[in-house]
Amino acid sequence: MSFELLHAAADSNRWAAILPEVSLGCLALLLLVLEMVLPRAAHRAIPVVAIAGQTVLLALLLASFCCASGACGIGAYLGTETFNGLLLHTRDGQFMRVFFLLTSLLVSVLGVVSLGRRQLPRVEFFSIVLVIGGALMLLAQSNHFVMLFVALETVTVGFYILVSYFRTSALSLEAGLKYLITGALSSGLLLFGIVLLYGVSGNPLLIGSTDNGMHFGELRGFLAANPDNFLASLGIVLVLSGVCFKIGAFPFQIWVPDVYQGAPTPVTAYLAVGSKAAGFAILLILVHTAFAPYAGLVIPVLTVLAALTLVFGNLAALTQHNVKRLIGLSGVSHAGFLLLGVVASLHSTAAIGAVQFYLGGYLLASFAVFGVMTLLARADGADADAIQELDDYAGLAKTQPFLALVLVIGLGSLAGIPPLVGFMGKLFIFISAFQAELYGLLAVAVLGVVVSIYYYFGWVRAALFGEPDGASKTASADRAAAPVAAKAAALVAAEPASQPAPSWSIEFEEDTPLQNKGGSAAGVCVCTPVKWALGLLAAAVVFFGFYQGALGDWLLSR
Repeated sequence: MSFELLHAAADSNRWAAILPEVSLGCLALLLLVLEMVLPRAAHRAIPVVAIAGQTVLLALLLASFCCASGACGIGAYLGTETFNGLLLHTRDGQFMRVFFLLTSLLVSVLGVVSLGRRQLPRVEFFSIVLVIGGALMLLAQSNHFVMLFVALETVTVGFYILVSYFRTSALSLEAGLKYLITGALSSGLLLFGIVLLYGVSGNPLLIGSTDNGMHFGELRGFLAANPDNFLASLGIVLVLSGVCFKIGAFPFQIWVPDVYQGAPTPVTAYLAVGSKAAGFAILLILVHTAFAPYAGLVIPVLTVLAALTLVFGNLAALTQHNVKRLIGLSGVSHAGFLLLGVVASLHSTAAIGAVQFYLGGYLLASFAVFGVMTLLARADGADADAIQELDDYAGLAKTQPFLALVLVIGLGSLAGIPPLVGFMGKLFIFISAFQAELYGLLAVAVLGVVVSIYYYFGWVRAALFGEPDGASKTASADRAAAPVAAKAAALVAAEPASQPAPSWSIEFEEDTPLQNKGGSAAGVCVCTPVKWALGLLAAAVVFFGFYQGALGDWLLSR
């Protein structure tokens, strides 16, 4: 390659356009440096640095995002390609950047609570969360298969670590292994499809062949010139299959319940919101750019997947009693609703805004629910975080009325109950589907909403009207735990008295017990900032249900 070509490629490198992503990477490195240079007693301040840094970045990104006409800041690059075509900056990409940065911020907040109950490495957790967040933001702006694959694999490898982060938990390690195997399979399918598309688009014997078949624009031109190529069709199907693994669509959802249950609750939230949104960001980019000439293939494939995903997700969630598995399988049904919006967007681009609004409402409601789950998770065993049953929430309204209210608002929004934001998100999707004349798929989706109300309200019923377990279970649990307690006391007594206490100790509030599965009371973490965050999330769920304002106008105007 000549120096002129290298110089031309370097000229398109606009580092200011990806300043938020670069800042997240630098912040992740800063956390590791602080861990090395600060004394052990000061390590508890490092998560605060991570949260504060993300908050500042989010505020700056929003300020640039809201800049009039996109004429200043990051908005100045809208509609342009940078880094020699690897990235394309669009308004949809800008929305997803804000989405993913907010997601990583909320995961960090929940991580402070969850990790504070265990003696595990803390700083590395927040550093990995930041790296994943930056990769997700780049993924939403990808315009080239190399960028897409590298960013996606960065996210996937980070999740391999986070899912099995509770290394003393057998369920967490099992979840990590299952996610590793299925993730490798999805990456293989995706890469095989990319290679097929690259190879066939570079065939000089075909019309419109190109030596840059990885670029979405170049690939679109080739596919438009060759509308019935078998290898291209096979490559598209394989790429879509790899993406469907990430969003948990049927029949690629097999990993969801076990991984969601075994992963730490903040990581489950990251998978449920961040990973799913990343899959749909990729899907929207591909079907409207590179794969647009093959809409005749893409539409039937996604239609069938959407219908099967809606049916399976809702029916499978009906029988669940573990709340993390319930959230996972209900998330499969949400993937079906979003797939409905993606199919509708191939008929009307206004549906893209409906999908984005749905994702925004899903973020708010999901983190409200996951926040309550994190605060109320048991801390009396290695697998305690994974074993959260519906019965554990019985009588929550009596013992923790504020958390019960947040939980009810979040679950109501996920079920699509008016006037919450989840209802408006489903309404926008349904309107788009109706305008696209997807009547059969729309009927399946409406039935899915009806079924989802049953299992979501089973959780609500337990929290509002259930009775906490009685004293008899408490006594039996205490008797069963006596030998274990004696061994633990002996181990503690054997430790040197001078051993330093964990630097991440979190105070517990004794007058607000949560009745866990065994009937024994477990202290609820006193995390006032976290409760404030949950209150803001619940308020946002209600507010955006009533009033979409400029955000709704911006998303739905195409």
